Amino acid sequence: MARFNGATWKPIPTNYTAGGQDSVHGVVIHIMDGSYAGTDSWFRNSRAQASAHFGTSRAGQLCQWVDTANRAWAQAGGNRAWLSIENEGRGGDTLTDAQLSRCAEVLAWAHKTHGVPLRLTTDPNGRGLGYHGMGGSAWGGHTSCPGSRVVAQLPEILKRAKAIAGGSSPAPTTGSYTVKSGDTLSGIGRALGIKWQTLAQLNGLKAPYVIRPGQKLKTKASAPKYAPFPGEAYFKGKPNGPLVTAMGRRLVAEGCSAYSSGPGPQWTNADRESFRKWQRKLRDAPAYCDGWPGKRQWDALKVPAV
Repeated sequence: MARFNGATWKPIPTNYTAGGQDSVHGVVIHIMDGSYAGTDSWFRNSRAQASAHFGTSRAGQLCQWVDTANRAWAQAGGNRAWLSIENEGRGGDTLTDAQLSRCAEVLAWAHKTHGVPLRLTTDPNGRGLGYHGMGGSAWGGHTSCPGSRVVAQLPEILKRAKAIAGGSSPAPTTGSYTVKSGDTLSGIGRALGIKWQTLAQLNGLKAPYVIRPGQKLKTKASAPKYAPFPGEAYFKGKPNGPLVTAMGRRLVAEGCSAYSSGPGPQWTNADRESFRKWQRKLRDAPAYCDGWPGKRQWDALKVPAV
């Protein structure tokens, strides 16, 4: 079972093969040739005989329809070995800046979760980031999907995914930036060495992330009060450090202790059982109460920065 915490979970009741994902060679980019809401509705109709693992809206919403343990029905002969992202738009469109970032987030997650290499591929037997049309007739003959303009954007998706997977952090800045004509949030972020999502958060910008010439953007935040989520893989590596102790103390304070002693800096089963108590306190579904921290659950715990 694999669900991306960065996507809204919107499971569909039909149009997929349970347990049918034989392997994950990479991520395939599609274009919906329709709307986000309309595609969501169509995937829930048994007559569609179609689905995808993920979907993005032009405003930057990201959902997951199918768990990656299951086979989505997106690219015929490529379904068994590839994950799929359907993107709102029509043939001939380019993806919006927000869509590029959502696709990059999925690719970076697939790299960490499924070992997908961070590279481009046009080979249906290859590995990495590809697109629907590369599969030819074996993948349903949709050679115009997602279109040449989106295919030309794949290197940008890859670039952003590499930055996310590499854990790049914002560079020190002077504290503000004045928007110029032609600027985009992502372009400003690249120039300043700051993730565009960080800029949006600092300035309270919401989708579709409109900025105007003359607008002053904050580019520097105060030191974080709470520790950022270190990623699920961090805990599965049985870490030893002050962050584990700080987490344990917060769990104790929330009445979620399974410790016989401590907590201490070494991650143990007691930490996992304590975090499981926290997940249950949050009233999460049983599938999300496995003791392994997720980003939303971690953020809700408010572990102090160490």
